Amino acid sequence: MTVQQLRATRSPWVAFAVTTSVAVLTILDVVKVNVVLTPLEETLGATPTQTSLVVAGYVLAFGIALVPSGRLGDQWNRKAMFMIGLIIFAIASLGAALAPNATLLVIARILQGVAAGTLMPQVLGMIQTLFQDEARGKAFGIFGAAIGLGTAFGPTLGGVFLGAFGSELGWRWTFGMNVPLALIIIPLALWLIPAAQPREGRADLDLVGVSLLAMSVLFVMLPFVLTTGSGDDPLRWVFLVLGLITAVLFVRWEIRYRNAGKSPVLDFTLFGFSSYRNGVIITTLFFAAMPAMFLVMTLFNQQGLGHDPVVVGLITVPYAIVSAIVAAVVGRYTFRHATSLIIWGFIIFIAALIGLVAVSAVVPPEHNPLAMAIVLAVAGIGPGFIMAANQMRTLMDVPVTQGGVAGSFQQVGQRVGNAIGIAVGSAIFYALVVAVPRDASGLPDPTDPDSIATYANAFQMAMAVLILFSLVALIFAGIDHRARSRQLAEQALTGSRTKH
Repeated sequence: MTVQQLRATRSPWVAFAVTTSVAVLTILDVVKVNVVLTPLEETLGATPTQTSLVVAGYVLAFGIALVPSGRLGDQWNRKAMFMIGLIIFAIASLGAALAPNATLLVIARILQGVAAGTLMPQVLGMIQTLFQDEARGKAFGIFGAAIGLGTAFGPTLGGVFLGAFGSELGWRWTFGMNVPLALIIIPLALWLIPAAQPREGRADLDLVGVSLLAMSVLFVMLPFVLTTGSGDDPLRWVFLVLGLITAVLFVRWEIRYRNAGKSPVLDFTLFGFSSYRNGVIITTLFFAAMPAMFLVMTLFNQQGLGHDPVVVGLITVPYAIVSAIVAAVVGRYTFRHATSLIIWGFIIFIAALIGLVAVSAVVPPEHNPLAMAIVLAVAGIGPGFIMAANQMRTLMDVPVTQGGVAGSFQQVGQRVGNAIGIAVGSAIFYALVVAVPRDASGLPDPTDPDSIATYANAFQMAMAVLILFSLVALIFAGIDHRARSRQLAEQALTGSRTKH
């Protein structure tokens, strides 16, 4: 059965619903651990390095697995890769939930990350295949809404589990919730996801290129995921040099590989599309700001102000609801107005980040969660625009045969941005609060005015950097808007000449 026949016999929205639900699970696992880090230290005896790796190990493995998995999905079979990733994700989640010590928990989280990196490219590739033009814009709008919900509701879920089951069972259920959900999705995926997909030429996996790219991503991300803000080895930055070397080798190999008439793992002609090039940059910068914003906000409210994890988790609920609704609504307009939506999205998002800084400076600690929730409700409009429109804009000109690898490289940008933002934001935050007096459990006194002022200052300094990331992204959004305007003008001129 061809892809065209498949579209005619079964609604693509059925497969879309199954695959997108799994994509949300992978994103939830990026952010829902934020509120369980302190319980991990208390109940599992995890060191600061181990708790950092619980977050960073997942993100690192996620980023490394993306492009190789996208390549295999494009050249072999996306459905098969999706099923393999989903099964591994379920097993790793069970291992994390049952981990008897912090070391095994870190290992399980890394395996989870590999599975997540296997799953996400298949989802993006399937959307590229099953939808066209404005229908694709609508699909990416809903996809952006779902991812926005996952990103914002993650801390809420972690807080609810901690509140319902206590510290230890709470963090275990935070990881273990994936298992029953995966067991429900696996038979649905086998039944409903199509195996048919378009292919271009013969299968050519380019294992050398895959390996060089994986090493480049590893070396670039590693110094950032090893940054904790306290006692970090300065030699970790040597990995950036290794990353640069392997990246140069990767580019040279790929050019040589293509010139030999073979199919490279990453076709650099993709970056000839301004939509793709600018979209990847915007994605990277946006994900350097957004997840890190959630993390430092959680640390400020939970550790600095002493608010309950459930309360802290609920702060993001208005953001999640608003961003999801906005992304779903604007999806139908992204095919024509993507660049304008991205610009306005960043303007709103930056204004909201400034609002969060103002709240931390002037609102009394007891009212801080409510005030931040209100600001985040407004903030949700921005990412609702950005995530729906930029996903569509980035892949707008990409051939469907390269949808998986193109989408996965965009996801690499997300994970690299994620690692950089969290590393920079948390390092600034922890470096500024390291001198705050703490009790026997290692927590500061949330009633001490000096402690509160120090934590507020740390939050504000970290947020200043995240605002800077967003401002740079806004600049690139403006550049992309100009490129799109020129493209439309040229198309109109060509059409006019053709008529005459």
